[in-house]
Amino acid sequence: MALGAAICLLKSTWAGIPALPKGGETRWAMDGVQEIVCYTTFDPGTVMPLLPPDFRFVRIEEVAAAGAQWAKDYLVAHPLHARWGVSFLEIVQAKEFLIDGKAPRWPADGAVAMWCARIAAKGAPSEYVRPFLILDFWIPDRAYAAYMRQKGHYATFGDVTLRKEADGSWSGSVQTESLKIVAACRPVGPVSGGDQAAGTQTLIPPATASMFHYVEIVFAGHREQACSGAAVWSMAGSHPLASSLVLEPSSFQFGYHLKGSAYVLKHTKMDGE
Repeated sequence: MALGAAICLLKSTWAGIPALPKGGETRWAMDGVQEIVCYTTFDPGTVMPLLPPDFRFVRIEEVAAAGAQWAKDYLVAHPLHARWGVSFLEIVQAKEFLIDGKAPRWPADGAVAMWCARIAAKGAPSEYVRPFLILDFWIPDRAYAAYMRQKGHYATFGDVTLRKEADGSWSGSVQTESLKIVAACRPVGPVSGGDQAAGTQTLIPPATASMFHYVEIVFAGHREQACSGAAVWSMAGSHPLASSLVLEPSSFQFGYHLKGSAYVLKHTKMDGE
């Protein structure tokens, strides 16, 4: 699960969504969501400048030690990757995407894409809920990317598309100066989740963004379906994501509604403090 945007257009279907913490500085709402998602492992050395000083990457060896079978199996196949990080990549489309009531100008099949890594606060339990570091976020509207940053939501420009094909499969793409992604997913099998599937996430901006806000999101109605074994995630370029390894299976996620807000980072000291 992943992303979001404005509270002023909430409908009765949003009844099961958790409450946001008080003190938020923006209103972010997203509805009618459909996305394709894959999970990746990555070498932290390729993205270390993006990590804020008060956080660390969650390592695969930690996930394996906590009992995750996929992580144990991964380390059998890749024993030298014990200290690699864990992340997700998603290409997302939504019928409604608003920050403080303003929507992007979408091109044909326009979507957003997001690459996030699992992180934890150093030295002490984190007060953030399920924290993820935004390694990159792309949206195909330059003006709206600037608007998001001004509002405390990290974003950069990228040509991102997501399209449903005639056979029911989904095709996605991301194109930037340093990265090209081509993705395909054919949803198969049972649907998990439903109206009561709700949760929260915390999104921390990259250190290089010089931003002092994190985004808290809450969501409900999350549904998920596996992609067939023929799912494709092709990544090329000089961007660090191109050297990550895609884990199986990928998934198609949909049906949820989401809201969020930007808050001042608790760990980050502002200039002059």
